[in-house]
Amino acid sequence: MFPSDSTKKQKRGYPQELGSILERVQEITRDVVAPNAQSVDQNASWPEAGIRALQQAGLGGLTVPEMLGGLGQGSFALTQVCEILGQECASTAMCFGMHCVGSAVLSAKATPDQHERYLLPIIEGKHLTTLSLSEVGTGSHFYVPHTQLEAVSSDMYQVNGGKTFVTNGGYADSYVISTVAADPDAPVGQFSCIVVSNDAKGLSWGEPWNGLGMRGNSSCALELDNVMVPRSDLLGEEGDQIWYVFQVVAPYFLMAMSGAYMGIASAALEIARNHLIKRHYSDSGSSLARVQVLQHRLGTLWAMLERTRRLTYHAAASFDAGDPDALPAVFATKAEVAECAVNMVNEVMTLTGGMAYRQGSRLHQLLRDARAAHVMAPTTDLLRIWTGRTLLGLPILGD
Repeated sequence: MFPSDSTKKQKRGYPQELGSILERVQEITRDVVAPNAQSVDQNASWPEAGIRALQQAGLGGLTVPEMLGGLGQGSFALTQVCEILGQECASTAMCFGMHCVGSAVLSAKATPDQHERYLLPIIEGKHLTTLSLSEVGTGSHFYVPHTQLEAVSSDMYQVNGGKTFVTNGGYADSYVISTVAADPDAPVGQFSCIVVSNDAKGLSWGEPWNGLGMRGNSSCALELDNVMVPRSDLLGEEGDQIWYVFQVVAPYFLMAMSGAYMGIASAALEIARNHLIKRHYSDSGSSLARVQVLQHRLGTLWAMLERTRRLTYHAAASFDAGDPDALPAVFATKAEVAECAVNMVNEVMTLTGGMAYRQGSRLHQLLRDARAAHVMAPTTDLLRIWTGRTLLGLPILGD
């Protein structure tokens, strides 16, 4: 589906700058991302052409504030950018989304030195970044790192540990790494983040990512062995990452993922619509579009996608506006989008029959990509718990 009717409608009433951004993303998606999408999936290749095109179009600094020279867009714009990209290639959406999340984290409390060395190149389209929070031993509890950060001199840290599922792994120019809190008795969620350059000595990468879906993410494992990092690359203060988690990391990360998976659901719905319009019975010549039960099912699927999209946009807009009650909607969004994407593709496969079930079909790819939505941290179950705890006024993290 490109461009979708819903995408056209989304731009109505938007600020002119955002409308221009979305148009650029649509053009790149049509001209660069879509032609490479099948190869990215089949060969599990990192979507370099699409990522570089987005950077060259001046979109690298999408989530960098205007006062720092970026485009100054928030999670609302990021959601829609990832949705457009996700309609054609979910891997491209995820890789670019993670760059934007990393950029937002870097921007949140950037020092003049960090602005000069990281943000300006990001804005210029010369630097790609990403988050690196997940670890083998903590699973979806990404906020409890074991990677060690040790001060070895007045101007240097030493980092030791390992990370898993690093999107853009081996291709990014820098990695936002989470490490244990400076205080060993610090509460859950209090950890430190530091920026590690891709050319730092002591970095080693695991086997190339070979997943069921999202095959272009390059979600490799990373080992850090006595990696020396300047203290000037610490983000914020030691141990203050609990602020980053719920003010930057989680909202931007969850909205970027929600956009990507909503793109999958939107693409599946368009496949169903086109199938019903174009397919005719050979004996009577009548169109499947004339069958009432199929009309009913298509209408039900459209409503499922549309109400999920409205929750998603509401959550993103509320967060960007600083609404203190935005977090429950942000948490719930990714869980709802996950349900929507998986159910949508499943139902569309039923609507389109055996042709959808063949190896290598577009719906085959969409189903593999969509299924990651439930298991990619924070998982659906964890987000439901966080939503409930927030509504009950309980601490989000911990027992």
